[in-house]
Amino acid sequence: MINFEALFKVSYGLYIVSAGNEKSGNGFISNTVFQVTSEPPQFAACCNKDNLTASFIQQHKGFAISVLSQDTDTTLFGKFGYKSGKNTDKFQGTDKKTGTLGTPVVLNDTIAWIECKLVTTFDVGSHLIFIGEAVHAEVLDERAEPMTYAYYRTVKKGLSPKNAPTYIDKSKLQKKVEVQQAARYQCPACGYIYDPVKGDPDSGIKPGTSFEDIPDTWVCPVCGTEKADFYKMDS
Repeated sequence: MINFEALFKVSYGLYIVSAGNEKSGNGFISNTVFQVTSEPPQFAACCNKDNLTASFIQQHKGFAISVLSQDTDTTLFGKFGYKSGKNTDKFQGTDKKTGTLGTPVVLNDTIAWIECKLVTTFDVGSHLIFIGEAVHAEVLDERAEPMTYAYYRTVKKGLSPKNAPTYIDKSKLQKKVEVQQAARYQCPACGYIYDPVKGDPDSGIKPGTSFEDIPDTWVCPVCGTEKADFYKMDS
């Protein structure tokens, strides 16, 4: 028997891993980035095979790691964690720079960044583990605290995206309860709660509208995460 809550006791940071060049690229939220050697400094980044970023890392032989601040805007998690680069340009409206290898580096809410050249790749089933040697690194804010996955879960009320290696179906974390007619739904990226009693007047959703009756085109009013990614709350 596995108590999935025990898995959350393993500590992680939260990062944006990006790849590509000046013309095109992509990035995703990752909580599985870690240093594996000191001489030379090498880092591992785990990426789902279905992620567009995986193909960019393989094509351009490198990736960048943006270390996110504890005060990171929740819209950034919605964009890079719950939107697919196959359907949207994640870099549009994003503050970024080009690294020494030509890699796009996300600067939004970033306290430090590291650019790596790809050294080797391990196939671990649903994911690929990319090992890269650091070729450039900068600190942008020495005073800010880095975001941890524990802080993201407990304070920001966020969850891992489905493609994350640490994703666990919420139904496994606690016993299922009976479906309630006026169930509330929560955004996995920023923690926003849709309450049928209140609706979302700013988006034209009147009070008393159940989540099921909201148009499928509706998105989280806080971070823009799509309706399909919301999950039903148990109480």
